[in-house]
Order: sequence, then C-alpha cells, then structure tokens
Amino acid sequence: MAIWRDYFPLELVKQHSQNTLISQLGIEFIEAGDDHLKARMPVDARTHQPAHVLHGGASVVLAETLASWAATYVVDREKNYCVGLEINANHVRPVTSGWVTGTARPVHLGRSTQIWEVRITNESERLVCISRVTMAVLATANRYGNPPA
Repeated sequence: MAIWRDYFPLELVKQHSQNTLISQLGIEFIEAGDDHLKARMPVDARTHQPAHVLHGGASVVLAETLASWAATYVVDREKNYCVGLEINANHVRPVTSGWVTGTARPVHLGRSTQIWEVRITNESERLVCISRVTMAVLATANRYGNPPA
C-alpha cells in the first residue's frame, strides 16, 4: 500500500527544486515507489570536502531533502506542513567520484512527528551513510503565525 496521501508528484518536485541548494548540488529525484523516495547526487567538486571525498554535510543535505519532500506528501497539505526537527548521520565509507543514491523510507508516520530512515549507497550499492530524520508535523494555520482555527 502506498504511503503517499494522494500520489507523489515527482515532476513537480523536480521543478520546485530548481534554483535551490538541491539543484546546486546536482541532486536528481529518480523514483517515488509505494513506500520510498529515491534521489541521486554526484560526487564531484560541488560535493567534495578538501580531501576530495564526499563531504558528510552533502550526505546530510541529500538525506534531509529526501525526508522533507517525502514527509510533505504523506500529510494532508491543506491542513499540515512538515519541518525538520532533528537529523543524525553515520558516515560509513568514503566516496571519491561517481554518484551516490539515497532512499528514504518511513519508520514512523504519526500525527505530530514523522521519522524517516535514509540509506545512501555508492554505485556498487554499498552503504556510504545512514541517516535518521525526524520531522515535525505542524498545522498550516500556524505557518505564518496565525492562530489555529
């Protein structure tokens, strides 16, 4: 059974990601399955640290990007929106070039919080980073400081 409230608009998400950090790092959304969202990111000068390996912060950006977009399409967007509350990441192995692929899957989809696991792998599908992202689910009425109805 699909986790998406209605469907996941992969093409719309790609459009809304233009001219953002997402596009600056070369992140590309590639798949929205029934229970996951997947994107890839190049390992190149944009995402390297000075030692010429994938910067851990770039992996964290990929993880939070996936969890944030996924969280957004699990809730009723007329009533709720989601923001990042906490993220952690364990960096397992270095990558010097090519692509890494992140896959976000829900661990918990509650009324006030969501928890997402994001596994980032290299081109050989070996684990590079594992991240857990906690999202807060907030009422849309409070988005701009308005009192709840």
